[in-house]
Amino acid sequence: MAAAKRAGARGRHAKGAMPSYGSRTDIGLVRDHNEDSLAVNPPLYAVADGMGGHAAGEVASEIAIQTLVANAPETPDGDDLARAVVAANHAVIRAAIEGIGRKGMGTTMTAAMLVGKRLVVAQVGDSRAYLMHEGSLQRITRDHSLMADLIESGQITAEEARVHPQRSVITRALGSDPSTLPDIYEMNVAAGDRLLLCSDGLSGMVDDSLLESTLERVKDPQRCAAALVNEAISAGGHDNVTAIVVDVPTNAEAVIKKQTRKGRLAAILAAIAFVLVLVGVGAGSMAYLDHTAFLTEKDGNVAVYRGMPGEIAGLTFSHFDHDTGLAADDLEGLPANVRERLAEGIKVDSVADADALVETWKEQIEQYKKSTAPASKKLTDDADAQDAASSDAAKAAESADGENSDTEEGDAA
Repeated sequence: MAAAKRAGARGRHAKGAMPSYGSRTDIGLVRDHNEDSLAVNPPLYAVADGMGGHAAGEVASEIAIQTLVANAPETPDGDDLARAVVAANHAVIRAAIEGIGRKGMGTTMTAAMLVGKRLVVAQVGDSRAYLMHEGSLQRITRDHSLMADLIESGQITAEEARVHPQRSVITRALGSDPSTLPDIYEMNVAAGDRLLLCSDGLSGMVDDSLLESTLERVKDPQRCAAALVNEAISAGGHDNVTAIVVDVPTNAEAVIKKQTRKGRLAAILAAIAFVLVLVGVGAGSMAYLDHTAFLTEKDGNVAVYRGMPGEIAGLTFSHFDHDTGLAADDLEGLPANVRERLAEGIKVDSVADADALVETWKEQIEQYKKSTAPASKKLTDDADAQDAASSDAAKAAESADGENSDTEEGDAA
C-alpha cells in the first residue's frame, strides 16, 4: 500500500495483467500541512481529501484509506467496493468518538479498481475520477458539493463556481452520517485509455482543457502525475494537491461505456444494515431512503418522490410525495437538458431541497417569460389597464353627481 504523504509511486504491470501507474501528493503553497491521503495498491487506487483542520483532516483521510485497503475486494466489484467505502466511513466516525483526531472530522473518498477492461469507481465528496479515451477527457464522477447543485440548477456557471466564496462546501463526506452511501460507476475501458484520480486541489486549480492536454502530452504515468501537480502549484497551489494516473494495459479490449450504476442497491443496503447493527445504528439505511428525494415527471407535471430513482430487479425504492404544480411542458428558460434529466430522476438530498429547486425553476421561468413577452402584448396590457382606470374614474364621477343631486333636493325641501 502507498498512503498519505508519499510523494510518488510508480508501477509496471506484470505482462499484460496489471496497468502501469504513477502518483504524487503535495502540500501546495498555502496550507501548512497535507490532509490528502492516497492508496496505490493495484488493482486498487484511491484519493481521500481530509477536512477538520490540523491533526484531524489528515487523520480522517488516513483512517479512511487504511480501512478501504483492508476491506477492498480482489477484483472490480461494485457491491464489494461500496462495502469497503462504507466500512471506511464507520471507521472515521468511531475514531472521532474514541478521541482519535477531532470531533467533526471527515474526508472525501474516490476509489477505483481496474483489471483488464473492467473499471469500477466509488465516490463520496468532490475528489474526482476522469477517463482519457481516444484523446478526449471525460469526467466519470459527479461532485457532492454546493457548487455542483447550483450549476445543475442553472443558478451559476462552471466558471463562476471556480471563484465562488462557498466553492469548498461539500454535501456528502465520510465521517458525519453512518448511512452515507458512495456513488458507484461501472464501465468497460479500452486499450490506451488513461485514468486520473485527484483531489480538488488539482481540479479546482487546473481546468479540464489543461488536464486533457497534460494527460495527452506526458506519456509516462509517474511524470504525468508530477506534471499535473506542478500545474496546480503554478496556478497558485491554494490547497493540497494529489493525483494518481493509471494506464489501461494495451491488451484491454472493448469500448468505453460510461454510466452511473443503479443496480444492486438492495445488496448494498443489506450489507449496510448489518454493519449499522454492529455500530448501534441499525435503521440508518432505511432512514436515508426516506430522507433523500428526487424530481421526476408524473402525469405531465414535475413531481417529488422520496427514495432513489429507477428499478432493481423489478423493485422500486421510492414513493410519490407530492405534485409541485409545475407543468413538465412549461420549462422554457431552464437549461436544455432539464426535461431529459427529469426522465431519469434528478436526485437531491431532501424533499425540502427538491421544493427549493422547483421554486428556483419557477422564478427563472417567470423571468424568461417576462423578458421574451412581445411588445404588442405589453402595449395591449397597458391599454387595458388605462381603459380600466378610465372606467373606474367615470363610475366615481357618476356616483359623486348622484350624491350632490340628493343633497340639493334635501336642501330645497
